[in-house]
Amino acid sequence: MTFTRRSLVLGAAAAPFAVPAFAHAQAWPNGPVRIVVAYPPGGSTDAIMRIVQPGLQQRLNTTVIIENRAGASGSVGTGAVAKSPPDGNTWLAVFDNHAANPFVMPNLPYDTEKDLDPVQLLGTAPYLISTGKGKPYTTLADVVAAAKAKPGAISYASVGSGSVGHLAMALLSQQAGVRLVHVPYRGGGPAMNDAIAGHVDLLVGSTALSMPQVTAGNIRAIAQTGKERNPFLTTVPTVSESGYAGFEAYAWWGIFAPAGTPKPIVDRFAKEMAECLRDEKIAKQLIETQQVTLALGGPSQQRDFLATQMKVWGKVVKDNNIKADQN
Repeated sequence: MTFTRRSLVLGAAAAPFAVPAFAHAQAWPNGPVRIVVAYPPGGSTDAIMRIVQPGLQQRLNTTVIIENRAGASGSVGTGAVAKSPPDGNTWLAVFDNHAANPFVMPNLPYDTEKDLDPVQLLGTAPYLISTGKGKPYTTLADVVAAAKAKPGAISYASVGSGSVGHLAMALLSQQAGVRLVHVPYRGGGPAMNDAIAGHVDLLVGSTALSMPQVTAGNIRAIAQTGKERNPFLTTVPTVSESGYAGFEAYAWWGIFAPAGTPKPIVDRFAKEMAECLRDEKIAKQLIETQQVTLALGGPSQQRDFLATQMKVWGKVVKDNNIKADQN
């Protein structure tokens, strides 16, 4: 091959544009790494991030800061990350309502699919439909029969309007041909308290929220929303088994980055996060206390999963004209 003065000049001019992404990835991390949790402290997303924080710091050899930026169903923290520089120093940890927000909150300050790059689907868990121990319902069929006998008389609590638990119950009501009264709460604690006290007939909550009270005998689980029975809930039938074939709804946790974050950085962050969660003690804690089924796939799995969730819940929102809580 013959090199001319012109080819050498052109090659030198192009080189600076080809190197930065690779060089930046090689140098990363070059300072503290911030994970924005788009919810208040104490929730499941916050808990998972704080569980992995020490191991992630060790693996990345830098300080990892967990920052809670709550508000507007997670959209405040999500919007802040979407507007952050795509340099690998800012990441977003979200819960399942991330997929529903574009439909229940049409004026979001970001585009869920365009302004954020998927990094990792951490895991999933079923929701539980439960009832207070003083209530007469022992199966989902009992609930449906009561709702048909007295339309609008059966109530259920959720952690908020537009939450996936709320949307799952709206979908179930639609498929069963009944009208259940939704009672939204600002969080799982108040919803659980009223379910235990019998102020509402049912509660739809994640396994992390519900299992401690099921185990204590304060509430009774009557159905779970996963495709198959959770290993820790083998006596509780799925909604699909209860007469609504194909019904699925999951709590899930995921990681995203500002759009344009270099792929080598995204891949390394996903790899190190997965290794932290695969740690025997951490995995055991998440599986046994929150019934999480770890996924730990890369960006493509998170992208495909998000697209599926948006398709399912977007239709439910439209069919039922659901709006989110703005707090």
